[in-house]
Amino acid sequence: MAIERLSQDVRYALRMMRRSPGFTAVAVLSLALGIGANTAIFSLINTLMLRTLPVENPEQLVEFLQKYPGEPRGNGYFTWPSYEHYKNHNHVFSALTAASPPSRLSVRVEGSEPETVTGEYVVGDFFPTLGIKPAIGRLIGPEDDRTAVVAWSYWRNKFNLDPAILGRQIIVQDQPVTIVGVAPRAFFGLLVGSKTDIWLPHSGRGGLYLIARLKPGVSIEQARAEMPVLYQFTIEERAKTSKDPLVQQLKIEVEPAGAGLSRLRDQYGKPLLALMVVVGLLLLITCTNLASLLLARGAARQKEMAVRVAMGAGRVRLMCQVLTESVMLSGAGGLLGVLVAYFGADALVRVMTSGRPLMGFPQPVEIPVQPDLNVLLFTAGVALLTGLLFGLAPARNAFASAPATSLREIGRAGDSRFSRIFGKALVVAQVALSVVLLSTAGLFVRHLTNLRGIDLGFRRDHVLLVTLDPARSGYNGERLAVAYKELLGRLETIPGVRAATLCGATPISGAGASSFVVAEGHQEAPEARRYVGLNWVAPKYFATMETPLLAGRDFNFQDSGIPAVAIVNQAMARYYFGNANPIGKHFTLVQDWKNLGGQPYEIVGLVGDAHYLEIRGAAPRTIYLPAFQGGRVVGQTFVMRTNSDPSALAGDVRRTVRDALKTVNVARVTTLSEQVDASILLERITASLSGLFGALGSLLAGIGLYGLLAYTVARRIPEFGIRLALGATRSNLIRMVLGEAIIMVCAGLLIGAPIAFWGKSFAVRLIQDLPVKSMIPVVFGGLTMIAIALLAAFLPARRAARVDPSEALRYE
Repeated sequence: MAIERLSQDVRYALRMMRRSPGFTAVAVLSLALGIGANTAIFSLINTLMLRTLPVENPEQLVEFLQKYPGEPRGNGYFTWPSYEHYKNHNHVFSALTAASPPSRLSVRVEGSEPETVTGEYVVGDFFPTLGIKPAIGRLIGPEDDRTAVVAWSYWRNKFNLDPAILGRQIIVQDQPVTIVGVAPRAFFGLLVGSKTDIWLPHSGRGGLYLIARLKPGVSIEQARAEMPVLYQFTIEERAKTSKDPLVQQLKIEVEPAGAGLSRLRDQYGKPLLALMVVVGLLLLITCTNLASLLLARGAARQKEMAVRVAMGAGRVRLMCQVLTESVMLSGAGGLLGVLVAYFGADALVRVMTSGRPLMGFPQPVEIPVQPDLNVLLFTAGVALLTGLLFGLAPARNAFASAPATSLREIGRAGDSRFSRIFGKALVVAQVALSVVLLSTAGLFVRHLTNLRGIDLGFRRDHVLLVTLDPARSGYNGERLAVAYKELLGRLETIPGVRAATLCGATPISGAGASSFVVAEGHQEAPEARRYVGLNWVAPKYFATMETPLLAGRDFNFQDSGIPAVAIVNQAMARYYFGNANPIGKHFTLVQDWKNLGGQPYEIVGLVGDAHYLEIRGAAPRTIYLPAFQGGRVVGQTFVMRTNSDPSALAGDVRRTVRDALKTVNVARVTTLSEQVDASILLERITASLSGLFGALGSLLAGIGLYGLLAYTVARRIPEFGIRLALGATRSNLIRMVLGEAIIMVCAGLLIGAPIAFWGKSFAVRLIQDLPVKSMIPVVFGGLTMIAIALLAAFLPARRAARVDPSEALRYE
């Protein structure tokens, strides 16, 4: 019986949807945008933070993260002795394993050209610790050497799922290895955002990331209590080999690893949560908008409901039917929203992974957003909850239908007091939510504007960056230096190129070398020491970047290392020499790295401060050294300032490099503007999407206000006719309608403004450096909603003013 009634309600709902195609289209599209936006953001959150690894008991896995105070944390910098010490002396782990961070490896299969794939070197118990079984063959064991396990996707793409792959020999990094097995289809590696193609036995050299499995019954809190004690071994080990006084401040953290390693989660997690809040507000606005539209539509069906009650229909039955119509609308919106989410999430992933290389990640970064049970359940739950939310008010009206009262009012205009008050309350709620959404969007946009307005110490426009890869080119150090000098001359002859130079690290690249410094005449306490950034640059670098040369001279090609010279920035000079002129002063780099330690450098130039690691914060202390020294060259990135769009010259530059250096590959071509924008990618995504969703929310609120006022004016035509007949002017009616709109908007502002202020504090917890003290975003949200309200109220007010009293009185 219940199934039969449900079937009847569904068929009736479909007939009602077909009968009002315009309303159905508006409702379904609005819901598709709201549900689709929520599903798209949730899909990314699910991929990065919730989806568990396809391993045995993933909830038992933990990872170890090291960090300096105030610095990002990371896994992947542990040594082999530390790994063995933790493994042999812990009391909380049933197993502890290690692997090298994923890297790009050259692989050649017999009969084909070499290709670059992502690979990891793993210890012998890596796969047993994870509880992974091979698709075919076997996995790497403790005794393996010169063997390999390939990913299922690599097996399919490269070997067409040929089982004869077992025992086949391939060349990895110029070394022959034998394939002994294929990993299961669902396993791509542990690092979220990196898809591993091949695993090889670890040699015991290089940095490691560590993964452990908790013993049954042991909590992560117990592991967090024990690891700082074990970590003292690592601190002592580093203190013996490093002069870094900050070693003692190193801390270790233990985090769950069942969803993979946390680097992308640390970077994207909080911005995604902020966007989830934003799209949640958008969905609430969509619900209130549809509720007000359905309430107005339900008032038009009031007589129908009254007749059905008079003929014996149960009130609960009517309420269920109305709710069925709402759920059918939200279900259709949910289905279309899945499509919106699929393309939206895919587009967002392409934007997120198109920026500069992420530290610790092989290229390219991959975020495989695929629908799974979590996403489908989320979409279904959101669609059902949405349908119930915007269907409750019409359902309540249907339940409260009074046949006698409603039938007496046939031919008369009028609504119930509840309908009028509740309809206005829904508009007030939309305005309040829109103010919160717009102020949040304004907050993120202002933050992005502040970042873009920072003086970076160089001009970002009209600069082309070309990075070369001379590996396996056949050039040795001296030949490469000579070839690079010749190439600089050729690049400057390209039409449109004003200047060309070479450097080791480009601005805002997130990479670069560093060292401790001992400067003459400056005494520094060991605990106050900080690393100073190093960069190797060729002559004309500062002129090309338009970084001001404040004193002294630029480098020239005669600065070959004897005597050693350097150029420093203002931050470096101020810290070590105060207000004194740094030209002619000397300093020493204290670090046994690339033979820098102990050699005195003379300062020959002073330049303005420039950002090299990040936009945020003050420009760091920086030392510039000659790129050409000792017959060798340090640096692979050519920098060209152009007269026009630098991207348009990329083809000419590639041809020039190919003609001058036939065996040297061009690894990367980009512009400095793109690189700077990539460094604030998260801020750009957050500002753009929150702005888009804020505009959609305010548009929906305007539509809701317009719908309510248009419906109210249509129902009050007789009243307006009477007012005009009694002497009211048309301007009085316009003011009346506009006044109602302004009252609802002001009520929404009074509710929304305090919530927006609270939301600013919440946003700051998610994203640092937001302009939380600024009143501009809230004021912007309020003024925007007032403007939208006046625009939405204009047409209904004009219609009220054009009422013909004689025609209007015929309604009575």
